[in-house]
Amino acid sequence: MTLDELGFWQVLALLQHELLLFAAVFFLIGALDDIAVDALWLWLKLRGRATTPRLDRDDLRARRLHGRAAVFIPAWSEATVIRETLAHLLAAWPQADLRVYLGCYPNDPATMAAAMRAAPGDDRLRIVLHEREGPSTKADCLNRLYRALCADEQRLGESFAMIVFHDAEDMVDPAALGLLDLAIARGADCAQLPVEPLVQREGGFLARHLGSHYCEEFAESHGKAMVVRDAIGAALPAAGVGCAVSRDALERLCERRAGSGQEAAPFNADSLTEDYELGLGIAECGGDCRFVRARGEDGRLIATRALFPARLDHVVRQKTRWIHGIALQGWDRIGWTDRWLEIWMRGRDRRGPLTALVLALGYALLALTGVLWTAQALGLAGPLTLTPLLEALLIANLATFAWRGAWRFAFTARAYGAGEGLRAVLRIPLANAVAIIAGRRAVTAYARTLAGRAIEWDKTPHAAHPAFYPGVRTPGRPPHFTATRSPRRMPNPRARQAGGDASGLAAS
Repeated sequence: MTLDELGFWQVLALLQHELLLFAAVFFLIGALDDIAVDALWLWLKLRGRATTPRLDRDDLRARRLHGRAAVFIPAWSEATVIRETLAHLLAAWPQADLRVYLGCYPNDPATMAAAMRAAPGDDRLRIVLHEREGPSTKADCLNRLYRALCADEQRLGESFAMIVFHDAEDMVDPAALGLLDLAIARGADCAQLPVEPLVQREGGFLARHLGSHYCEEFAESHGKAMVVRDAIGAALPAAGVGCAVSRDALERLCERRAGSGQEAAPFNADSLTEDYELGLGIAECGGDCRFVRARGEDGRLIATRALFPARLDHVVRQKTRWIHGIALQGWDRIGWTDRWLEIWMRGRDRRGPLTALVLALGYALLALTGVLWTAQALGLAGPLTLTPLLEALLIANLATFAWRGAWRFAFTARAYGAGEGLRAVLRIPLANAVAIIAGRRAVTAYARTLAGRAIEWDKTPHAAHPAFYPGVRTPGRPPHFTATRSPRRMPNPRARQAGGDASGLAAS
């Protein structure tokens, strides 16, 4: 029987069979990929290599640094959160050898004004003004901060030991700087702390679950996948927050870029995911990258905390940028290696567009199956006949879906409680819908850049800082920080201007 001889319902049944076979195969491949990581994590756990030590937060906070430390914070249109971010950071990290470099743009006076009000008596803050109007890209702003750092080093006659990267909305852990300094002093070229998104407790039903679905993603990623990558020696993609890089490693990145005919700066100014490229670039230069996971004496992770987007368009915009930068730009810029473990991990990183396609086909298959079931109930179509292969694939997919749900529940419940663990499983369809939309938009955006469209900082707006969010319990809240809109005045009479090439503004 040819296709022309088939009736309408027979054609739909044939389409259903083919879609079912395609989706079942690719879902199973993805599931086996995840199960391999699960198995490695279990093996590490049984061997005692996936333990999370408990450390004294007060001791780490009071620890003297092994050398000067710089914190880079690029900021564009962050007036609503930057004051609280800086006030909390400077109170949480009292070390005198700390310098905070905040990158601002001349056409964003609101962010500069808010930053100046953050710590009027703390001379550790440098506000660095970009030469061009914003937004450019986050990578470009970070390169500007690097030039300011180099100018300060020339003026001081002393090099910094490490650079810590953070975003404008982050709430740092009081123990984080001491822990990162310890990791770099012990030989790491790049050290990454976990990220712990906060549960969204405000807004409507959709907003709460959109903002909270990051919890389960990072609970698994930074509780399992990054632990496995660290253990097997694969390159670690930096998260862009809570990440420290040794000064020597950053210099090697600059030399490597200059040697290939590019700007002698740490980042490619056109990159959308400069943090991801940072970790892999350091590894390719022979650097040692470490994932540093520890808890305080209260049992809470020493981690960077933040409120993630809770509006659908903002969530999609952020996920689009991640998929575009990691899966598509990353393929172009970083390519592949000849190490099979590294190929496996980069393949996992870059499966976003394919995952979006398979998920979209899966949901289209569900809709088509509903139509055919209705037709069968009305006597218009016959029942679906499953081949033994297809039946085996469906059983295997059902089993792996249950497996994945159990792991998602377990890791989310460990970090946020059993209630949030259950909600994480129920949010799987919502997370899938976001992945489908973001995957399509990422491919479209990538195609536009291939056609010559310039890349801009497609940042996510931030409306609130975690320190002022209802129900947030800050681990080891620094004694000089009070959760009010008027942070306490710090010691020291004046804030100094970034010297030399920094083009800084005095924080007064």
